[in-house]
Amino acid sequence: MSTAPAHLTHELSLPISTRPSPFHILSSTQKWNLVIFVSLAASFSPLSSNIYFPAIDTISSDLGVSAELVSLTITVYMIMQGIAPSLFGALSDFAGRRLAFVVCLTIYLGANLALAFTSNYPMLIVLRAVQAAGSAATISISAGVIADIALPQERGGFMGTNAGVRMTGQAVGPVIGGLLNTAWGFRSIFLFLFALSVIVLGALLIFLPETQRSIAGNGSIRLSGFHKPLLYMFKPPSAWSAPPDTRSLKPESPISAKSVLHPLTYIFEKDIAAILAWGSVTYTAWSMVTSSTTTMLLHGFPFLTQWQVGLCFLPNGLGCICGSLTTGWLLDQSFHRASLANHPETELGNPPDNTINTAPAFPALLTISLALYGPSFEFNDIRAHFTPNLAAPLVLQFLIAFTATSIFNINSTALIDCFPDRPASATALNNLCRCLLGAAGVSAIQPLIAAVKAMKAFFIVTGMVVLFTPLVWVEWRWGEEWRRERDERLARGRTGSSTP
Repeated sequence: MSTAPAHLTHELSLPISTRPSPFHILSSTQKWNLVIFVSLAASFSPLSSNIYFPAIDTISSDLGVSAELVSLTITVYMIMQGIAPSLFGALSDFAGRRLAFVVCLTIYLGANLALAFTSNYPMLIVLRAVQAAGSAATISISAGVIADIALPQERGGFMGTNAGVRMTGQAVGPVIGGLLNTAWGFRSIFLFLFALSVIVLGALLIFLPETQRSIAGNGSIRLSGFHKPLLYMFKPPSAWSAPPDTRSLKPESPISAKSVLHPLTYIFEKDIAAILAWGSVTYTAWSMVTSSTTTMLLHGFPFLTQWQVGLCFLPNGLGCICGSLTTGWLLDQSFHRASLANHPETELGNPPDNTINTAPAFPALLTISLALYGPSFEFNDIRAHFTPNLAAPLVLQFLIAFTATSIFNINSTALIDCFPDRPASATALNNLCRCLLGAAGVSAIQPLIAAVKAMKAFFIVTGMVVLFTPLVWVEWRWGEEWRRERDERLARGRTGSSTP
């Protein structure tokens, strides 16, 4: 008869209060399944944004407004994309991931259903804002789920996969939007999104357990009520047969206006400010490229049809997917090297301070690609010397998307590492900063191109990126020191009095 190893027999014989507590009871396979599932829910935000781009000219004609006014709905969408996660991220951190997901997706599917019956421009712009409010926060909530279940050494790969799945929507969205718009008009796009959101919301109610550690601990706490997925009524986790490990609970204060606004104070932390500023400028440059794609393609290549314009967004989406998966792998490798060489404490759950320096080549490649992007369209206009070549701007779009997404992922992982107890709120703050600045960039790019042409316009965008690139070196040089100072200050505050 086989027997358990001596150390395991001894461990199981101990009272639960003295046994080692796993960070989470889910196996690696179960964690990956959960990451992919919440990433699918989070894909609605980029999908809803990009599926809309190929239909801009059609919407302009159907509603009788200019293309500039239709482009303004993109700006409004991005503003709400920045604001909404601050509220829902706090709701997620305090009241649970399931509740926040359900509220967001319910708002989202309602907005899509109403958008399918859009009859005028004011209705379009208001409902696009509501749609953004419902979809945008799913990104920060999914990041919260990952932080709940993942050790720091797993987080890079999970965050990369999360972004990769989300960006799949970005890749295929414009293609789907172009096809639907060509076949049945722009309203069919919103009917498609409504049907998809109903399916995902139903799956979430059936399969997604609550993971918020103030409610579920490390997964061994028995869930009840709304926190319990329907699947658990028929097949509860095997860990529930043992006494729950309440040591893994992390109590939280009730949600309040102060708790919602508190993450905004992170902006005044030097290392956080550097990460946010650099990531926001990168996001703005990428958004200016993406939002101007339709009009620039139709101007430079008037022979393209609507569905062909949708296909031209594929390099951008593929670049986002490749950048996400590449940086996920790089972050995990970097973590393991740092933990083995200099940071043995990482096995206890404390991340090393090297995340931001994972891939210094990305800023350089982004700058070069942006500098060449404008000229790739200008050269096509000089018909006496050059033959129109669609490949050049599309290859550059891939490179811009690849490098920009890589930088987003590195920044997002660094922020979660800095504030592991408030992952959704930290991600929401990141989203707020980059979406508000991105909205300003999107509103400015079309007038800028009209005033100075594509080449000079994107030279200006490149200059903006170059101006902020030194923040990467600043964060690498002083970030660890600033982070230690903050941890010490917060520790002193917890000793003296309770903190928010």
